[in-house]
Amino acid sequence: MAKDALAAHARDELGITDELAARPVQAAFASAGTFTVGAALPLVLVLVLPKEWVVWGVSIASLGFLALLGSVAARAGGSLVFKSAVRVTFWGALAMGLTAGVGALFGARF
Repeated sequence: MAKDALAAHARDELGITDELAARPVQAAFASAGTFTVGAALPLVLVLVLPKEWVVWGVSIASLGFLALLGSVAARAGGSLVFKSAVRVTFWGALAMGLTAGVGALFGARF
C-alpha cells in the first residue's frame, strides 16, 4: 500500500485485478455477434413461413429466441438462467407490444 494505495484498494477491497479487467473490444464483438444471430433467426422465418403466419410466427419465435439468448448470456455471465430468460423475454414482449401499439396509432398495417 505504501507504493500505490489506489491499486492496493482496488485489488484488496474491490477485487479488481488485471485478469478481471473489462475488455470493451471483446464485449463489443460479443454484442455484435449475438445481435446478428438474434436478428437473423426471425429473418429466416420471414423467408420460410407462409404470408398468413409471418406476423404471429415471427412474434412468437422472437420471444423464444430472446429467452434462448437470455439463457445463454446468463450462463456465460454466471447469472441465474431462468430469471434472466424471463426478464429478457418480458421486456422484449413489452417492447414488441408498445411498438405494435404505436404502429397501430399511426395506421400501420401488417
